[in-house]
Amino acid sequence: MPIASLLAAAGDPLSHVVDKPNKIGPLSMNTITLLVVTALFIWVMTVVAKAIQTGPASDGNERYITKGRLAQLIEVIVLYLRDTVIRPQLGADASRFLPFLLTVFFFILFNNLFGLLPLIDIQYLVTSLLAGDTHAGTAYIGGTATGRIAVTGALALIAFLVWNINAIRSAGLGAWFKHFLGGGPAYLAPVMVPVEIMGMFVKPVALALRLFANMTAGHILLGVLIIFTAAAPKALGILGAPITVIAAAGAIAIFFLEVFVALLQAFIFMFLTTLFIAQMAHHHHDDHEHADGHGLGNDHSHDHHHATEPQPAA
Repeated sequence: MPIASLLAAAGDPLSHVVDKPNKIGPLSMNTITLLVVTALFIWVMTVVAKAIQTGPASDGNERYITKGRLAQLIEVIVLYLRDTVIRPQLGADASRFLPFLLTVFFFILFNNLFGLLPLIDIQYLVTSLLAGDTHAGTAYIGGTATGRIAVTGALALIAFLVWNINAIRSAGLGAWFKHFLGGGPAYLAPVMVPVEIMGMFVKPVALALRLFANMTAGHILLGVLIIFTAAAPKALGILGAPITVIAAAGAIAIFFLEVFVALLQAFIFMFLTTLFIAQMAHHHHDDHEHADGHGLGNDHSHDHHHATEPQPAA
C-alpha cells in the first residue's frame, strides 16, 4: 500500500480542526489534547521558574544567571511583555495582573504550537499500516485546542470576568454602572447604555472568535496543501510533479507562517486583555480624578487665600 495514499487519507483538512470522540474513553480528542498541553505547560513553566530564580549564595555571582536556553528565552519574553506592554498600560496595577496575563499568553502559545505537531497524521499513518487498511486509521490525541470555540470562549470569559471584577472592586458597583453612560449626560442613557452594554460583550466575543478563526483557518489551509502533494501525482501521474513541488513549498511556507501566527495570536489575546483591564481602570480613575479635582481646586483656592493674607508680625 503506497505511503502517499495513507498520507492523503490522513490529510483531510477538517480532521485537523474538527473535534472527534475518542475510542478509548469518554473524553474527546481535543479535550485530551487540552489536558496534556495543560500538564506539559505546568511542568515546563515550573522547571523554567526554578532555572530563572536566584540560586543559593554558595554559587556566587552565578546564582543570578538563568540556566538553560529555554529558560533564557522565556525570561526574555517575560521581561519584554512586562516592560513594554503590561507596565505601560497598567502602571501600579501591573504587579497584580502580571501572573494572570503571562499565564494567559504562555498557555495560549503552548496550545497553538502543540497544534502544529503532526500527531494526527502520524497516528493515522501508523494505525492504518497496522490495520492494513487506508480507512482504518484513527487518532487519539492531536489538533489545536485553541481551534475549538469552546476553549477560546472559556478563555475570553475568564478575561471578561477579570477586567469587570477589577473595575467593580477598584471603583465600586455604582461607578461601574455609571460607566455605561460613557461619560455623557443622563438624558443620553437610552442611547448610550445599550451601546455600552453591547460593546462590553463584543470585546470577549471578538477575543474568542479571533483566536479560534486564526487557528482554524491556518490549519485548514495547511491540510489542503498537504493533500495536494499526494493527490496531484495520483491524479495526473508525472504531470502532477510540479504541483507537488509547489504545494510542498507552499506547505512549508505556511507552516512557518503558522508558527508566527501562533505567537502573534497569543500576544494579541494577552495585549487586548491588558488593554481592556487598563481601559476600565483608567475610566473609573479619571471619573474620580474629575470629581476630586473640584474639591482639590476649592482647597487650593482656600490655601491660596490664606497664603495671600498678610501675616501678623511676630
